[in-house]
Formats: sequence, C-alpha cells, structure tokens
Amino acid sequence: MKKQSIAEIKELLNEDNLTTENWEVLLQDERKGVQTLIQSYQRKKEREKLLINQFTAMQHYEKKAYTNGAEKIAGVDEVGRGPLAGPVVAAAVILPEDFRLIGLNDSKKLKEDVREAYSIYIKEHAVNYHISFIDNQTIDAINIYQATKKAMYEALEGLDPSPDHVLVDAVHLPGLHCSQEAIIKGDASSISIAAASVLAKVARDQFMKELNKEYPGYDFDKNMGYGTKAHLEGLNQFGVTPYHRTSFAPIKTLVK
Repeated sequence: MKKQSIAEIKELLNEDNLTTENWEVLLQDERKGVQTLIQSYQRKKEREKLLINQFTAMQHYEKKAYTNGAEKIAGVDEVGRGPLAGPVVAAAVILPEDFRLIGLNDSKKLKEDVREAYSIYIKEHAVNYHISFIDNQTIDAINIYQATKKAMYEALEGLDPSPDHVLVDAVHLPGLHCSQEAIIKGDASSISIAAASVLAKVARDQFMKELNKEYPGYDFDKNMGYGTKAHLEGLNQFGVTPYHRTSFAPIKTLVK
C-alpha cells in the first residue's frame, strides 16, 4: 500500500472500504498529498456522523407515535404564506417505519438540487403522499391563514390509506379523525414533516417557474413570488397579474 499513487489512494478513500491496517499505513504516509486526502476524508466522515445523528434525532416524534400504537403516521407542512403571488401549497406524506434519508431537513435549509433529488426519493419510497394547491383567489377570499389550513386539510384528505396519527408543523387542525401533534419548527424536528416540507416546496417552486414562462417580467423563477426588488420593479412596469394576491400589500394598493 505504501507504493500506491495518490490517485489510487484517493479512489480507495472514495470507495470507503478501508481496513484498520490500511488506515494505519495511510496515517504513516508522510506525503503531503496523502495527508491532505486523509484530512478531507476525516471531515467527510464527521459530516456524515453529524447528519446521521440529526436524522436519528428527527425520528423522535415518529418513534413516540409508533410506541403509542400508531401505524400510519402522516407529516404535513405548507409553503408559500408570504409571497405576493402564486398559491399556498401543502403536502402530506406517510413514510414507512424503516424510511431512511440521511440529510433530510427543513426544505429551506437544503440546496435546490438536493431538494429536488430528495423529492423524487420521498415519492418513490413513501407509503403515500398528496399535494394540495390553494390558489391566490381563494387566499384573497378567506385570508392566508385559513387558506393554509385548507391546503393542509386537503393534503391529508388525499392520503390513502388514511393516517392514524398526524404530525403538523406548528398548526393545530381541529376536526381530524385521528390523533395529532403540532410541533413548533416541525420541519426541522420530524422526518415526516421535513419530507412534507420538501414535497410542498419543490411542487410550488415548479409551479412558479412555469408561471415565469407566461409572465416573465417578475422574476418568478428566482423569487417564487416573494416581494424582491425585481418583482416590485416588474409590478411597477407591467402591473398586477391574475396570479397576484390582491389582499396583500402593496398589491391591494396597486389594484385600487
């Protein structure tokens, strides 16, 4: 092993199949390139350990529910309360008890490409999931808080089989036909809510990117409807679209 090239050692570390003897030999290799590879490998393993510990901690609410007799646990979350345009979107998802996706977290904390990859994985491995869109007209008619709850109810109603326990991000949902638990910052505390957060975020982002093709002057593909400088400039130049929330400032002022 001492005679291996740095490229060969790099490949060996990438394969992550080291014996104790291999590792001891590497540690004694004084070549600067080898020591740099070792340091990089150790940082990678430490990050992996932190992510595994994080995932284990985020299983707490699910494990508690299983212990209490639940079998089908649904996580539900929403995205899109704050934007000036577009729908509010909620997702509900039931994960299998052995579900494992190291790195899963609140969708806002994930890079876009990671979020999209996770969304595909979640859909492929979930027991079931459902995504609900509540349009801007409904938001204006019943207010954003009620629209958010409506999206959550619809997402849960779309699940088949129905859950026997629901984990919700922050919001209590009266009238459910099963037990529930509202968890503050649930998208960073529960794998089920985090998974719902990812599904909802990716679905809404895709909607806004498509909307940008129809209304390209507002930067919807980048701001997702939030009131950025480019969005506000678009409003001043092109006016209000049918997808803007007329009950939100400054849209309601522009409409008047």
